[in-house]
Formats: sequence, structure tokens, C-alpha cells
Amino acid sequence: MPALDLWNLASQLKSNDYRWVDLTHTLSCDTPHWFGFKPFESTKLFDYLPGTPEDMLAPMRCFQYSVASQYGTHVDAPRHFHVEGRSLGEVEPIEFMHPLCVIDKHEECAANPDFILTIEDLKAWEDEHGRIPEDAFVAFRSDWSKLADLENKDEDGQPHYPGWDLGAIKWLVEERDIGAIGHEPADTDPASVTTREDAYPYPGEQYILSVDRYQIEVMDHLDELPATGAVIFCTFPKVRDGVGYPARVLSLIHISEPTRRS
Repeated sequence: MPALDLWNLASQLKSNDYRWVDLTHTLSCDTPHWFGFKPFESTKLFDYLPGTPEDMLAPMRCFQYSVASQYGTHVDAPRHFHVEGRSLGEVEPIEFMHPLCVIDKHEECAANPDFILTIEDLKAWEDEHGRIPEDAFVAFRSDWSKLADLENKDEDGQPHYPGWDLGAIKWLVEERDIGAIGHEPADTDPASVTTREDAYPYPGEQYILSVDRYQIEVMDHLDELPATGAVIFCTFPKVRDGVGYPARVLSLIHISEPTRRS
């Protein structure tokens, strides 16, 4: 029966042949985030623990959370930059899952924190791993998630962090018809672009959201993933008119056989 086929598939994906990798930073006041946002706040509303004030005493624990829409590991919907773009509530469930390609440039970013991912880098990746498939989620690994300060300011207060070249994003959309992109810093564009006086609206982020794609920022644990062969699941609340929200992003890896070049 078709329904049981799906149940069998679910059981198989939970077996030891597969590994689930959480690509999400834990949400707290210490979560890495864009410098312009206040830290995550948590206010207790009700509690069952001894010593709880009488007006808050209840058989359950409840909290009021306050968090910016683009805080920590988060999704940017097209409406984040474009008033006519789709909101979070308009992203279809089928768009939550994509084949995953990981572009590993962590060594280059360690040597040059202002590294920019270009079309040439993407073509070199394809020479080694095969063509980027249609509807792929393309993740840029920089290992920036390992830094305590995403801005990485120098002694003069100038930020230094890597990012996408606008041409590379356009190539992925126009030549490979990808579904989404993701990265570890809090910006799509590198600091060398975002800190310019004429930088806004940031060209890379402006473009990817203008072509009806979403993106995931401030990703974690990309260093645990192969270049090809994994699947990514990007989940987030169905917020009416939502422009972004903290996301839970997961990847599934088949570990019983090596990743093969397509």
C-alpha cells in the first residue's frame, strides 16, 4: 500500500544508515546574530516550581519570547527586501526540502576573512563534484559559525567577513535554477560590500530575494556535511506577512556509502 511505503521510508531514514545533522544555532541571548538586533529575551509567564509567585503559579511552564525576525539561524523571505515578494506564510511546504550542495571555502576564509565566493569557484566545484542540480540548496561553508563575533572587527573597528559575489548568485539562479542559498555569516554579501557607503540595498541579498527564493543565514555545522549527496530541510513558522524568522534547519546524510560524483 502506498501509505505504508511512506511509513517504511520514514523508518528507513531513522535507521543507522542515515545521519541527521542540525544546522541550527541554539536560540538564546548568546546566539550569534546581526549586530543591529537586541539579544533574544525570555520572560516567564507561569511556572510550577516551588517559590513561584502566587500570581504566576500554574501546573505548566510558559514563557514570552522576544526575538528579531532575522535573529540567529534564520530564514529571509522575499518580502524581507521586496514589498511585492512572498512572505513566510506563502512559502509552499514542498520548498522546505532541497538537494544540498556544500561549497567548502573555509581554508580560503581563514587565510582571507574578506573572501568572496565567485562564479569561478562554483565552476571549479562542479569540475570536482559534478553539476549543481536544479532546485538545489547551495550552502557556502566558511566556518564562520565557529567565531564568537560574526563581524570580526579589526583594531580600527572595520568588519571583515566573507560573502557571495553577486555574479555567483546570478549564475546559480540563471544557469542552474537553484532553489535557495545559505551561509554562516549574518549577511549574504561580504563586509567589503556591506560597509561601503553605497552598499544598501545589499546587491547579493537584494537579488536572491528578488527572484522569489528564500535564503538561510547564520548556519551552523556545515563542516559535518559532504559536498554532495545530502538533503536539507528548512523549517520555519507560517507567519502571515512574515519577512523572516528563526529557523530550524536539518540535513540528512546517507552514511552507508560514499558520496559519488554525478
